[in-house]
Amino acid sequence: MNVQWYPGHMTKAKRMMQENIKLVDLVIELVDARIPQSSRNPDIDELGKNKGRVLLLNKWDLADEGKTEAWSRYFQKQGFHVVKLNSRTGAGVKSINGVVQEACREKIERDRRRGILNRPVRAMVVGIPNVGKSTFINSFAGRACAKTGNKPGVTKGAQWVRLNKQVELLDTPGILWPKFEDPQVGLRLALIGSVKDEILNVEDLSLELLRFLKKEYPGTLAERYKVEEDQEEAELLYGIAGNRGCLLKGNQPDPRKAAAILLEEFRSGKLGRMTLEIPVAED
Repeated sequence: MNVQWYPGHMTKAKRMMQENIKLVDLVIELVDARIPQSSRNPDIDELGKNKGRVLLLNKWDLADEGKTEAWSRYFQKQGFHVVKLNSRTGAGVKSINGVVQEACREKIERDRRRGILNRPVRAMVVGIPNVGKSTFINSFAGRACAKTGNKPGVTKGAQWVRLNKQVELLDTPGILWPKFEDPQVGLRLALIGSVKDEILNVEDLSLELLRFLKKEYPGTLAERYKVEEDQEEAELLYGIAGNRGCLLKGNQPDPRKAAAILLEEFRSGKLGRMTLEIPVAED
């Protein structure tokens, strides 16, 4: 399954970020803890070179805990300051202010030597669509500063948010990159909901998810949907449709409706905590 999505507004958003990067001291990058590498836009490393870097493993409450620890170690070795985060509930948010100060320690010390005191750290918040940037900012600020939604593409332009005397954030729109060279990257982004479902074949996508679950999390489908896992994926989907009452006229199973249920329950964590990829060194 080959997934590609790069609407025109993302080119404009990338250009805006390139223009604003000179105004910030730090780049705070949110990734989805279920696909930490695949949810990293490769353009961000170039954009944020010579800047402090903080990486937030967001939605870690939905991810496999052991694999999240492995990813945290992996990124720390790459030189990132790493925080595990659930921006929706605020878990992990309190530690971020200290991490930001640590990531910019040299800059703060340089300012102090120049006699510049109490200048706030300015940080650009970046990430792919639907990764939770705006929810994080609202949680960090303790008030509603940025629009939020559970579909990609809610933040349309950049906006500055002053959190406190120490930190100012620049919220940016979620952007992908023009082409996913690895088909698995596009597939994983589609599975977590960072690509609009409207452009996808949700049945094909659900078959990919079933294939993954059978291999990596055996027993999950049997327990949740009361199906035999030793079937082909298409048969499994029909079984889920029947057991969930997803029926067309004539009592025929409705695989499209079953696919939508499966994807929603995976994305919301109802199938359990799951991670779709592991660090290369731990593979």
